[in-house]
Amino acid sequence: MLSRLSVLSQYLIPKQVITACAGHIASYRGGILTSRVINWFVQRYGVNMAEAANPDTQSYACFNDFFTRELKPGARPIAEADLICPVDGAISQFGKIKKNQIFQAKGHEYSINALLGGDFALAEKFLDGYFATLYLSPRDYHRIHMPCQGRLVRMIYIPGSLFSVNPATARAIPGLFARNERVVCVFKSASELFLLILVGATIVGSMATVWHGQVNPPRPGQIRQWEYLDQNITLKQGEEMGRFLLGSTVVMLFPASGVFENLKFNPQWSSGKTIKLGESMANARAHTV
Repeated sequence: MLSRLSVLSQYLIPKQVITACAGHIASYRGGILTSRVINWFVQRYGVNMAEAANPDTQSYACFNDFFTRELKPGARPIAEADLICPVDGAISQFGKIKKNQIFQAKGHEYSINALLGGDFALAEKFLDGYFATLYLSPRDYHRIHMPCQGRLVRMIYIPGSLFSVNPATARAIPGLFARNERVVCVFKSASELFLLILVGATIVGSMATVWHGQVNPPRPGQIRQWEYLDQNITLKQGEEMGRFLLGSTVVMLFPASGVFENLKFNPQWSSGKTIKLGESMANARAHTV
């Protein structure tokens, strides 16, 4: 009952205003007050600061600096796999795309077209392909890394709502990931495109990429696009590609062709399972996990 009320309340609360306020607070340099908030957060969510490159909570100038903290070198070994897990978090869903429908939760699917803001030409490349949806909770490391090597082709900002993306909301709100604000990053690996999609949520102050910096805010209320074909921006497997300021979700799409043909997900994967950056996510063709 409480879970249902929590979901229903999200239709009523001023999510944009709350998110803007959260962004300002998270970037505020409040000295001892900031340190106290960070210490509370670490204790409340059980954040493992021993993994951080800088474990001293008193040294972070603002909450955003703490939230997007780096990990110690070697804290996340990279598995020998065609695709590695790009984040710390939990598996929401993964598997085959049925024609153009992506599974969200029991009783809920959404279309590739909707997820990509009506870009039918791009969506067509992922028909009957593969997807993985990974949820980052507040306690997790919030930088996003590359599942495989890729050359950046395009980036698309798609405006939308800012519902929470926690598991309870994913089970209750139809088309959640195609309704929320999102940043679609289009990469090319060998001859095939693949997508990393950063999905915004309530109090996610902003999303950023390593090549662009902060993408949002501003929030202009319309689709924006950047083309990178004239630039050689290539990121290696395991290299950082972006980050969230507060928790959210990453959706990945892969085509059922070329280097991603016959993709086989890690047999140890299951919905709800905790995952770490660098673990094996999937292999293609004749490889085994």
